[in-house]
Amino acid sequence: MSFTYKKTKLFRRSRVLWGSLDRWRPRLVFWAGALAIGVVSVGFAKMADWAQHVFTGLTTGGSWNFLLPLVLAPAGFTLSAWLAMRYFPNAQGSGIPQAIAARHLPREEDRGRLLSLKLAFGKILLTILGLLGGGSIGREGPTVQVGASIMLQAARWGGMAHARGLILAGSAAGIAAAFNTPLAGIVFAIEEMGRTYEARTNGLVLTAVILSGLAAIALIGNYTYFGMTEEVVRTTRDWMMIVTCGVAGGILGAGFSAAALHLTLRIRRWTQVDRMRRALLLAAGCGLATAVIGIAFGGATFGTGYEQARGAIEGEAVSPLFFAGKLASTFLAMISGIPGGIFAPSLAVGAGLGSSIAVLFGTSIGLGAIFGMAGYFAGVVQAPMTAFVIILEMTGNHDNVIAIMAAAMLGYVTSRMISREPLYHGLSRNFIAEAIRINRAQQRNETEAR
Repeated sequence: MSFTYKKTKLFRRSRVLWGSLDRWRPRLVFWAGALAIGVVSVGFAKMADWAQHVFTGLTTGGSWNFLLPLVLAPAGFTLSAWLAMRYFPNAQGSGIPQAIAARHLPREEDRGRLLSLKLAFGKILLTILGLLGGGSIGREGPTVQVGASIMLQAARWGGMAHARGLILAGSAAGIAAAFNTPLAGIVFAIEEMGRTYEARTNGLVLTAVILSGLAAIALIGNYTYFGMTEEVVRTTRDWMMIVTCGVAGGILGAGFSAAALHLTLRIRRWTQVDRMRRALLLAAGCGLATAVIGIAFGGATFGTGYEQARGAIEGEAVSPLFFAGKLASTFLAMISGIPGGIFAPSLAVGAGLGSSIAVLFGTSIGLGAIFGMAGYFAGVVQAPMTAFVIILEMTGNHDNVIAIMAAAMLGYVTSRMISREPLYHGLSRNFIAEAIRINRAQQRNETEAR
C-alpha cells in the first residue's frame, strides 16, 4: 500500500517536471536565438572586413588598378540588385524599415515576407557582394533585419506569442552585437524601432541584448568600435564647434533623409513600367557614379568608411570635402536597390564633417569628428538618444557626455525643422503599403473564384 502510494506520488512529480520543461522550451529557444544573433553578427562582421580588404587589394598597387572600380562597382551593384529582386525580395536597402514594418503587420504571412531565415541569408550574402563592389554601405542595419528574422523564427519554433516584442528584441540584439554597444541596442529598440515604450517587452529586449553580447564577446573579446579617445571640451571655441557641428549635421542629415524618401518614391513609380530592366539600369548607373566619386577621392569613399572615421577620431586630418563625397556615395548606394545599411557610412560622413569644422575653428580634430558624428547621425535618423549613446559607447569618451548629447540634440532639432518624417519610418510605409496591396489582391482573387 505504501509502495503504491509512493509510486503514484513519484509519477505525479514527474508529470509536473515534464510539464515545467514544456513551459521552459520557449525560453530555451529564445535564448538560443539570442546567442545565434551574436554568433552570426560576428561572422557577418568578419566577412564584411574581408570583402573590403579584397576590394582594396584589387584596386590598389598597380599603375592602372585605381580604374578597376569603373568595372567592379557597376557589375557588383547590378548583380546584387538582380539577385535581390530575383531570389531575395524585400532584402533591399538597410533592413531596419523592414523590421519596423513587420512590427506593424498583424498577419504572420505578411511578416514572413519581410523577416525570414532565407532573407537573413540573402541579406548577408548581398551586403558582402555590395562591399566587394565598393559600395558605401554598412552591415549594422542589415544585422537588424538578420537579428529580427532569427528571433521571429525562434518564436515559431518555440511556439511563442508576442511576435512584435520578439522582433524588437532581435533588432536590439543585432545593433548591440554589431557595434558591441549593449546600451545603444536597448535605446535603439525603444526610440527608433518602437517609438513608444512597452514595459512588457523590456525583459525580452534586455535578455536578448545580454545573450547576443556575451556570444560576440566570447568570440572576439570586448572592444571599443572606434577605439578610445581622451579629448575633452575645454574652451569657448570648442563649444562653438559643437553648435556648428550639431546644426550643420542636422541640415545635411535632413537633406539626406528628405531626398532619400522623395526619390525612393519616384523610383518605385518609375520602375513599375519595366521593373527588372529599369531597376538594373539604375543599379548600374549608381555603381558607375560611385566608382567615379571613389576614384576622385583616392578610394576613401568606398566601403563603410570605418578607417576614415577612426582616423579622424584619433586626430588624423581627412580631405576637407571627404564628407561630401561620402554622403553622395552613401546616397547612391541607398537609392540603387542593393542591400546595405547607412549606419557606418553616416558615421563616417559625420566624422568627416566634424573634422572639417574643427579645422576651421582651430580646435581638436578628434573632438570635431565625434560631435560631427552625433549631429549628422541624429539628423539622418532623428533619434537623438540612440545617436549620443551609440557614439558614447563606440568612442569611450565619457568625459564629454553632455557635449555629445548637445550635438545630437541640435542635430535632431535642426533636422525636424526641415524634414518632419523620420527616414526609417518613412521607408517602412512602403513595405506596409505593399503588404496591404498584396492582401487586397488576394481578397479580390478569392472573391472572383467564388
